[in-house]
Amino acid sequence: MTMDVLAYGDKEKDEKFKFWTRTVSVSAHGGMINVEEALNVGQIFHLMNEFNMKKAQARVVSVRKGKEGQLQAAFEFVKGGEGFWSMVFPAAGAKPLRRNLARQANG
Repeated sequence: MTMDVLAYGDKEKDEKFKFWTRTVSVSAHGGMINVEEALNVGQIFHLMNEFNMKKAQARVVSVRKGKEGQLQAAFEFVKGGEGFWSMVFPAAGAKPLRRNLARQANG
């Protein structure tokens, strides 16, 4: 799922960064975004969800190059992650719902 977010925060030497980007994936605990500039593992930054205008604080947990060569940063929420995506995620370990398509077709 992709969502538009604003990523912003502090770089080294009292510089700031701010850019609009899209998520590559999302979860209840964080997600992955395309980044315009390298962020460091452990770096704290802020996100704003364009859809609901909610803000959250996040920490970079990994940085890598995506399939098409773009730089991506995986992050976990530090503060404000509850409801940030405005969606409900299944509980950890939950089994997917199964549908019996044969029964539905005959029924």
